[in-house]
Amino acid sequence: MDAKLTLSLNEEIIHQGKAFAKRNHTSLSQLVENFLAGLTLNEQESKSPEISPLVKSLSGVLTLPDDFNHNEERIKYLEEKYK
Repeated sequence: MDAKLTLSLNEEIIHQGKAFAKRNHTSLSQLVENFLAGLTLNEQESKSPEISPLVKSLSGVLTLPDDFNHNEERIKYLEEKYK
């Protein structure tokens, strides 16, 4: 069931949105609906944030010894930092 929605937007954004909708043979209402549907769908599909390509490219760059203790190193770092 469709319902009316009133939005207050910058006039230039509205103009650009209408032009985009016209170029893509759709309506501004359909664009907004698709955008909101996409937002909620992404939220439902993934509870964890998407990893950016940059972060993915860095994965595996650093290797640590098997006996590396993250907690000990963190404590040492914080003790040194707050001396």
